[in-house]
Amino acid sequence: MARCVFLIVLAFLSGCASTRLSGADLDRVRQPAFISRIEIEAGPKSRVFREDGAYGDKLKKLEPKEADRRLQVKLTKAVTRFEISERLRVSTIHLLPEERPWPNTVDPARVASALESFLVEEVPANAPDYDLLVPLGVDAVVEFVIEDYGMRSKKGHAGAYLKGYGRMFRLDGRSEIWRRPFEVDQLEMEAPHLDPFKVGKDPELFRQALSSLLDVVAEQFAQELTPKDRRGGPPLPEEQPDMSAPDSTNRTGRENQQRPPKPEPDLPAGELPDPDP
Repeated sequence: MARCVFLIVLAFLSGCASTRLSGADLDRVRQPAFISRIEIEAGPKSRVFREDGAYGDKLKKLEPKEADRRLQVKLTKAVTRFEISERLRVSTIHLLPEERPWPNTVDPARVASALESFLVEEVPANAPDYDLLVPLGVDAVVEFVIEDYGMRSKKGHAGAYLKGYGRMFRLDGRSEIWRRPFEVDQLEMEAPHLDPFKVGKDPELFRQALSSLLDVVAEQFAQELTPKDRRGGPPLPEEQPDMSAPDSTNRTGRENQQRPPKPEPDLPAGELPDPDP
């Protein structure tokens, strides 16, 4: 039920400035390549404490700007940029049917080699030179771009968010045959509160939340990349790549002692206050 709500919200938010993929356009694609990347300044970002004053009592002497900085460090450790972009790419491919042209998708290692991409977590991916894919026989590119992601909060209710777009274009002439902006936000979806103080103790909680958003976007992308009005063709023998979903473990941080007569200890360097019980 929650996944259905996510998809409805996603469709509503991404309804503008989009181009629907027609069956006729997809029938003309023979050998596509998938590219997934994150823009340099995309994130992760913490927009929790500076945009929501509900945490003032909890922060006490800790400035909201510094609290956001500390949380952002935790978010960066939770999941790498490479893992995020790869999950969106692999999840989408995994959901596509065994119909032309998808079994003919060029191997991602060959694509990365041709584009001289760094499969290194710390290096942001710039927009590539698509002409380098021509020698591989690529005739169309499916590109996913993440423009903004992180955590935000409103009235004491926090959650993860993700924004970007997907598109498909032909290498010959660069004409776009599909485009879908997306903006998924746990606050808009009324998802359970993602306690920023618990995330500070267990960054895996952010990883789980972001992974769920990526899977929602991948499901929507796969649906739109499978138009109904096409001639189609028989399945090809190649197997689709398997999706490797990262394992996650919940660990709740321990509550802080509460004794009014005693002075409160200073926070360790780089840490946020402990979550409430």
